[in-house]
Order: sequence, then C-alpha cells, then structure tokens
Amino acid sequence: QLVESGGDLVQPGGSLRLSCAASGFTASVSTIAWVRQAPGKGLEWVSTIYSDGTTSYTDSVKGRFTISRDNAKNRVSLQMNSLKPEDTAVYYCAIDYRPLSRATMVPNFTTDFDFRGQGTQVTVSS
Repeated sequence: QLVESGGDLVQPGGSLRLSCAASGFTASVSTIAWVRQAPGKGLEWVSTIYSDGTTSYTDSVKGRFTISRDNAKNRVSLQMNSLKPEDTAVYYCAIDYRPLSRATMVPNFTTDFDFRGQGTQVTVSS
C-alpha cells in the first residue's frame, strides 16, 4: 500500500511537501514515481526516484520539484517550490516499472505503474 499526504491549497509561488508512505514492501529497493492528474485531463508523469537514488523529472517541474526518499521511514517525498496554477492536480505515488532509459518517454499508465494509493489534492490559486 502507498499512502499520499501533504496536499493543500497554496498561493502561486508557494511551496508544499508531499509524502508517500509505503507499507507491505520496502520502498528503498523499489522505483517510486509521482504522477498527477489535473482537472479534466489525463495522467501526467512528474518524477521518479530509482533504488540507487537516481532521479528523473518531467521538463515542466525541473528546477522546482525535488524527489527524495527516507529509507528509515520507508517514505518518498516530493518537495514542490515555486508552484504555479498549472500544478493544480491530484498527485499519486506509484511503483514505477520502467527502466531509467524510458523515464522521459511517454508512459503506458496501465502497465508501467502500480498505483496503490488514493492521491492527495494540490490546489495552486490566489
């Protein structure tokens, strides 16, 4: 199971830290991704952290978002800075089955990810 938390209403330019708590498996040996879904739109891959600590980001969040893991707490976090209204979405964490070589390619959300949580709402608005 994956439990997302930390979503909130924030003003443009603000920051939020999302957390993904894993249970039933060890997150440190898994590849974990953040995926979001904006209102009325499809799923969008945001970021992935691999078991060796390598990270990857979609272009629209590079320099603003940082993915990290806390192995002691079996948790993966997403620090989001300089938030924009277009970041408004439900954010999900998921197990990512893709190798690093495919990280920035358009994914198949049905087969490439294992979603086990309910998501957390992030709203960026003044």
